[in-house]
Amino acid sequence: MKQQLYARCQSYVQDRLTAIQAAIDAAQESANSETKSSAGDKYETGRAMAQNERDRNLVQLQQARQLQAELIRIDPARPCDSVHPGALVHTSLGRFFISISAGPLTVEGVDYFAVSAAAPVAAALSGKRAGEEALFNGKSIQVVNVE
Repeated sequence: MKQQLYARCQSYVQDRLTAIQAAIDAAQESANSETKSSAGDKYETGRAMAQNERDRNLVQLQQARQLQAELIRIDPARPCDSVHPGALVHTSLGRFFISISAGPLTVEGVDYFAVSAAAPVAAALSGKRAGEEALFNGKSIQVVNVE
């Protein structure tokens, strides 16, 4: 199950990288194709807007690369007996894959949440083992199983 969730997270990151790169390329092409009109301000404004868009996309690209780096540090084949990055955790609140923030994922009809180790719920569960409890948002969470 962890291998499938890991593969889904890899696809999530790759899709983001591809979409962001396409947006960067489009913004660059827009800036390059902006033609200078008789009103020079229009040209400069158009180029500046395209550059701003490209810069925003570069920030998103860096964030996606950070997600990719976080994911690379995880070995989905490694068994886990406590909650840490790479763990698949079944709790009374739901099932979590401690990896990257990729949101809800469904594998073989079972719903999981891919969350970063820095996410509040993952931080609350960190280090816990099956049978232990954690406190999250004022509620007790029972750790049922850790893989």
